[in-house]
Amino acid sequence: MPHDTPLIATVVAGLGLAFVFGTIAQRFRVPPLVGYLLAGVAAGPFTPGFVADQALATELAELGIILLMFGVGLHFSLNDLLSVRAIAVPGAIAQIAVATLLGLGLALLMGWTVGAGLVFGLALSVASTVVLLRALQERRLMDTERGKIAVGWLIVEDLAMVLALVLFPAVASFQGDGTALTSDPLATRFGLGLTGVLVLTLIKIAVFIALMLVVGRRLIPWVLHYIAHTGSRELFRLTVLAIALCIAFGATKLFGVSLALGAFFAGMMLRESPLSQRAAQETLPLRDAFAVLFFVSVGMLFDPLSVVREPWPFLATLFVIVVGKSLAALLIVVLFRHPMATALMISASLAQIGEFSFILAELGVALNLLPKAGRDLILAGAIFSIMLNPLVFAVVDWLTSRLEKPQAASPTVATTEPIPVTDLRDHTILVGYGRVGSLVGDALHRRNAPFLAIEASDDTVAKLRQRGIEALMGNAARASVLRATNPAAARSLVIAIPEAFEAGQIVEQARAANAEIRIIARAHSDAEVDHLKGLGADIVIMGEREIARGMIEELDRGHLDVASQGAASAREDSEA
Repeated sequence: MPHDTPLIATVVAGLGLAFVFGTIAQRFRVPPLVGYLLAGVAAGPFTPGFVADQALATELAELGIILLMFGVGLHFSLNDLLSVRAIAVPGAIAQIAVATLLGLGLALLMGWTVGAGLVFGLALSVASTVVLLRALQERRLMDTERGKIAVGWLIVEDLAMVLALVLFPAVASFQGDGTALTSDPLATRFGLGLTGVLVLTLIKIAVFIALMLVVGRRLIPWVLHYIAHTGSRELFRLTVLAIALCIAFGATKLFGVSLALGAFFAGMMLRESPLSQRAAQETLPLRDAFAVLFFVSVGMLFDPLSVVREPWPFLATLFVIVVGKSLAALLIVVLFRHPMATALMISASLAQIGEFSFILAELGVALNLLPKAGRDLILAGAIFSIMLNPLVFAVVDWLTSRLEKPQAASPTVATTEPIPVTDLRDHTILVGYGRVGSLVGDALHRRNAPFLAIEASDDTVAKLRQRGIEALMGNAARASVLRATNPAAARSLVIAIPEAFEAGQIVEQARAANAEIRIIARAHSDAEVDHLKGLGADIVIMGEREIARGMIEELDRGHLDVASQGAASAREDSEA
């Protein structure tokens, strides 16, 4: 058996170092993405020690890009975009334009070409999907108006970058004498210029999209549905991955479309299936693994000494990312007459760059549009902007608490004054009004039992208040929010949120405020049950146990029915 196994060495080193550096980053409350990039730096040729095979790492990164873009398409929601299109579409386009111009200006100052400046500026204009969604989830803002605007804004940015990925090769193939440097036989045969190459590229894209909408939209969900009925989980997972990889590769070979665009549309078409949620869950581990290898391979390309050699270009790049485009987003949102809290949150969300920036930088270097120094600046800007993002959010929280005046009528606006304590007594505190909490809340409402709901979604809070139900918006784990529910005078506390860590904090605070309060929580594992009971919960309900209990009860009821039928039959026989 051969001992020279560069592929295995690259994968093992990439994942192993990513685990070490990702864990360290998480320990210091920095997104693990920073750790993955630093793992790549450690395995790259610019640092001492082990050097992974860069050619293999690049091919692994291509797989990572395919699965990463497939995941973006799988979670792409046109409805989410349409609900905030009035601000997200013009706002994102204007912010991309401002950031691109800032990047172009910096590039011209460094003596680069206009083409390099445009690539550089575009790479600085788009925020990281991973970092932005993680920040919104940690602050429970995904279902709020601010969160929806940020996600819609991000979708527009992603679509703009997908278009850029498609057009870059066509633009790069153009040379000064009016002909196209391209391998496309049609462009070569007819000597097409820039306009001709762009038109040909757009025609190919249109044909590919039409084929996906007409055929793929029906065929892909049908195939997934058929495979699901075989009952094989392994085959279902394989089908999802095969669809993503084959469409991406086929789109590149047949239509000249980038792997990224092919994978993105494969995800979009798969979303049409009712099984899309299951498909996303089944492929998540592999998508995450290759996404990690993608970030590691990007880190391998970064020369950390470039920051020391050229500090001013690096600081200027970081300024454009953290201050320039964030300030542009802030002004745009304010001009659209949204609250300052919304403007600040969106500006903080966009104060970093990530995966699309890496893809653009790599493509720019490969097409000789962007110098390698530009890629180094983009990578350095990404690493440091992601590290600074929690600090930016902290500053935004501080500014929001001082600039926003309390508005009791609006649940979406932050307030600096203490939340007033409810007048309810002998009531139930219901934490979370989602799928589980809404059932509990509806039952309490039908019984006219006094209760108060805590929910992170401003839409849900507004609807509850319209129904005459007292509701607070916020995170119940925060002492100020829980204190406003008057736990000292409450009869019971129902924690319907699935996050065991937050639930534990709520249990601990509520038990300290009221030793007699009855606390009911939910869990997903035996360890979570023990954790919550150890902190003071009276009853912890685990979904799997309740399902099993219901099944057992149905079995017992069936046996009783059979027994009673047998007894009745015996009586009839004896009477006869």
